[in-house]
Amino acid sequence: MSADKAPAPPSFNTRDAADPAFWDERFEQNFTPWDMQGVPEEFQQFISGRSPCPTLVPGCGNGWEAGWLFERGWPVIAIDFSPQAVASARRALGPAGAIVREADFFAFTPEPACELIYERAFLCALPPPLRESYAERVAALLPPGGLLAGYFFLGDKRGGPPFAMPASELDALLGPAFERIEDRPSAAPLPVFEGQERWQVWRRRAD
Repeated sequence: MSADKAPAPPSFNTRDAADPAFWDERFEQNFTPWDMQGVPEEFQQFISGRSPCPTLVPGCGNGWEAGWLFERGWPVIAIDFSPQAVASARRALGPAGAIVREADFFAFTPEPACELIYERAFLCALPPPLRESYAERVAALLPPGGLLAGYFFLGDKRGGPPFAMPASELDALLGPAFERIEDRPSAAPLPVFEGQERWQVWRRRAD
């Protein structure tokens, strides 16, 4: 093999992103192109100056942001339905790994109730038929005034994961229960998101 030839991508057996085994395989083979291995600047700025509040990080992967919050005294729970992702996060985070739990977002209810949900590479990891359920679940978990904040993969790309969606579709998905109060391009988008990742903050409307 020549020195400039890219290595062959890993081979995977599971093709259904709704199956924990899909993600188990990727963590087992250390194939996580959605993981920036750190805490993004927009998120740090968003948290700066805010008072700690109960926070949920669904589909946390290695959970860097959750660990960062924990180190700053925030009451945070990070969940993933992939056992291998949970094991990887606990290794990566050391003592902060205690906040990581194996759980299904659609069936999990955090205690205490969350006031902030952080979104990073979770919605775009879900097969599109699960998007309505995602919108219903974040609306059910957050009280009026609660925040859904993070990164959204917006565009017309077909296939995935990551599964992009047009901005108009995200607006239709979240608009009934939330109002968007921040929206700007990601300052440091990962290559897997093809420059189509946006930082957004959505505030839960009163019922």
